[in-house]
Amino acid sequence: MTQIDALDLARDLIRRPSVTPADLGAMDIVHQALEGLGFTCRRMKFGEIENLYARRGTASPNLCFAGHTDVVPVGDAGAWTSPPFEAALADGVLIGRGAVDMKGGIAAFIAAASCYLANGAPKGALSFLITGDEEGMAFDGTKRVVEVLAAEGEVIDHCIVGEPSSSARLGDMVKIGRRGSINCWITVEGTQGHVAYPQRAANPVPVLIDLLSRLQARVLDDGYESFQPSNLEVTTIDVGNTATNVIPREARARLNIRFNPTHRGAELEAWIADTAAAAGEGFNGKVEVKSVVSGEAFLTQPGPFTDVVVAAIRETTGETADLSVTGGTSDARFIRDLCPVLEFGLVGATMHAVDERVPVSQIRDLQATYQRIIERYFEAFSDASR
Repeated sequence: MTQIDALDLARDLIRRPSVTPADLGAMDIVHQALEGLGFTCRRMKFGEIENLYARRGTASPNLCFAGHTDVVPVGDAGAWTSPPFEAALADGVLIGRGAVDMKGGIAAFIAAASCYLANGAPKGALSFLITGDEEGMAFDGTKRVVEVLAAEGEVIDHCIVGEPSSSARLGDMVKIGRRGSINCWITVEGTQGHVAYPQRAANPVPVLIDLLSRLQARVLDDGYESFQPSNLEVTTIDVGNTATNVIPREARARLNIRFNPTHRGAELEAWIADTAAAAGEGFNGKVEVKSVVSGEAFLTQPGPFTDVVVAAIRETTGETADLSVTGGTSDARFIRDLCPVLEFGLVGATMHAVDERVPVSQIRDLQATYQRIIERYFEAFSDASR
């Protein structure tokens, strides 16, 4: 079986400017590489988004690698030292949008799978869940694929999301949990009028201020296990009133809550709605709230699965990984509905930055670590090993 070169594959992927929701052939590259390794590939397109689920082997256990081919915009392309989608090499460093987040990670895992499979079939199954909608709203990506797989009864036993989880050195951090996130849009509609005649108007601004004060007054929690306390942040307040003598008709605000496993998104949505109703009592207008839970909090408890990953990292990099729950959200928030999931990948220092870059040696080391994880995983979990 032909072994795949991780650097060549990473460069091929970077050369596809797949800024969400565009794909521009990035998923085709992944599809062709996996098909060449004997994977059965299934494309799932929802709306504009290309997704892929590939599996080799029918036995249990099924170890899945998850990732995304879409990238964020480049920003000021003129500020880059080389064109963002050229995939330039300079002094042993790969430069390009997606080098770290996360085309380099996808390439490393596919290359690792090719090396592992060169020695024979897996003692179970290997699979890939790749989306083109992680950097965007994530409505038509991993979330939809997980729903389809769950409805069909597909069993994934454990999953590694190849996000750039490492902090300063490859393997120094593995993410085993993430906080949930809820976005909220608040609109208070009153009646416009002259400031000298407030009895003829209904000012929405004091109602909005009162509502936000009530929301911020609550201490959501004091933390949960290794999670920091949940926090509510008002991200914008907009009235758009350019006059000094006009009571405005409308006032708007947005907020975000990052919450730990103490809470569920639906409970927080209900609390916000109830608080809005209370703040609007007696107001001659209306208070409208729209909220979207973009992900629930999750925690994969340390155990045999994390032990396998930590041991493989130690063997290949010398690092003892910190099991962390820091950071924002990732597609692990959807996959956790299928199976235990963790995140392990490249050092994330330059993700989303100008001149996003990664040393070639780090991609090679990540490939070697992924291969050792696969080996250790099947040694620990396959039926033949028990």
